[in-house]
Amino acid sequence: MILQQIIERLYELPVDKIDREDALQAIKQLKFSLNRGEVRAAENFGGAWKTNTWVKKGILLAFRIGVLSEFSENEVFQFFDKDTMGIRQLSINHGVRIVPGGSVVRDGAYIAEGVVMMPPSYINIGAYVDEGTMIDSHALIGSCAQVGKHVHCSAATQIGGVLEPIGSIPVIIEDDVFIGGNCGIYEGAIIKRRAVIAAGVTITGSTPVYDLIHQKIYKKSASNPLIIPEGAVVVSGGRQINNSFGQEHRLSLYTPLIIKYRDEKTDASTVLEESLR
Repeated sequence: MILQQIIERLYELPVDKIDREDALQAIKQLKFSLNRGEVRAAENFGGAWKTNTWVKKGILLAFRIGVLSEFSENEVFQFFDKDTMGIRQLSINHGVRIVPGGSVVRDGAYIAEGVVMMPPSYINIGAYVDEGTMIDSHALIGSCAQVGKHVHCSAATQIGGVLEPIGSIPVIIEDDVFIGGNCGIYEGAIIKRRAVIAAGVTITGSTPVYDLIHQKIYKKSASNPLIIPEGAVVVSGGRQINNSFGQEHRLSLYTPLIIKYRDEKTDASTVLEESLR
């Protein structure tokens, strides 16, 4: 791919050696392709998610060469950002429902038809949000995060962004996942399809997750991200601190627990109201 080769070459140059016009043209092409979903920061190949490092390099290049500029519309609505980091312009033809109240999509993010954004919510550059997904109030979809079809990101959900290290997998939320209110998914964790993350659960790449059903512990390794299994129902829990000080003061550490796997009862409790879409 010619665009990939151009970005790879420009990324390796010191900032003062980069031809700004060449870089701006490459970034424009990259964002155009990201907006259309033609390229992605990460893709699923044969069941395994892989990072497209050149896409991340292109986004980082945009930050590196960007110049702080004013984008204010008037004295009330003011903001200042890199000139390479504008807001994506959407129209009614995109089929995306953005309810009034301060939601923003950054240029270079893919938003599929049927996505609903409640105010205020934010989708950052490099993100991919597939069809029929609900992004509720005060929810964030971070840089390069990949969100599947018919996902529900409840109010105050934070889906972290992973731009660096370059090779790291971003946060992946697969199809039909339900994420409860005030959750946080960070550090390249992968949530497999149909999983349910209960309200208030925080999952990071370094968080051990205890499966009470299969009596397993899921962890990130040097070569693999943390993966929450398909259909898992995850709630907040705790594990005892076993040293003498911890036992003396009855201390425990937060940990997510898989308490069951999705069934008809779970499905009934997570049904999205189609009349709201």
